[in-house]
Amino acid sequence: MTDTPDITDSHCHLDFPDFAPDLPGVVDRAAEAGVTRMVTICTKLRHEPQVRAIAERFAPVFYAAGTHPMSAAEEPLATVDELLALARHPKFVGIGESGLDYHYTADSAEAQQQSLRIHIAAARETGLPLIIHARAADEDMARILAEEYRAGAYACVMHCFSSGAGLARAALDLGFYLSMSGIATFPKSKELREIFAAAPLDRILVETDAPYLAPPPHRGKRNEPAYTALTARVGADVFGMDYPDFAAATQANFDRLFSKAAAWRQAA
Repeated sequence: MTDTPDITDSHCHLDFPDFAPDLPGVVDRAAEAGVTRMVTICTKLRHEPQVRAIAERFAPVFYAAGTHPMSAAEEPLATVDELLALARHPKFVGIGESGLDYHYTADSAEAQQQSLRIHIAAARETGLPLIIHARAADEDMARILAEEYRAGAYACVMHCFSSGAGLARAALDLGFYLSMSGIATFPKSKELREIFAAAPLDRILVETDAPYLAPPPHRGKRNEPAYTALTARVGADVFGMDYPDFAAATQANFDRLFSKAAAWRQAA
């Protein structure tokens, strides 16, 4: 569909069982919606081989790997060397997701912080973007990101951003990116949309976090990469732009941050 603007789902989980019955169909529907690239995220390093296999199977799919903060206390602690070794794969394009989540797992805050700093070190050394999950931990997140940045620059995206304006500003001040998910499309998310509207356009990405957080009219059902376009249309409204222009802006942002994916595409 040549008249459909290209767009990228910068964060999904195609290895989750929700997609097992029809993964080829999921990728095909994404292409029909203009979603020409997807980054599927490994949240437990022992699952990396399965996630890598999906990226190797489907040309539009890239991948990243890390230890999700909610698993930081129960999974073996990642090492920088382990992440560096994974990063040698040509379709491995990001470090994470890592981060802090005190909503359900505040009791593992110390382990989460230790894991986060390891992932930051790997992002710094590889030059690949750090992919951050942040929930109910704004103060510690802003502090650690800034402390580590002072120790050495690194690139970062605040995935599925739904935190407060303070953390948004702290991340943006460090040159980081905010990613818009289906949460930004929900009727009660007016304050979140205002946070995005106040951010620079050249720091915005879009994602699904599929199979979670489907935007309307699919809310409550399984999300999938094709629905990135629905979130991006809301993003275009937030920025007062035509959809093709907003899609093009987010594509340029993705290419700048995920430069390894952009280079792979050009070489393909």
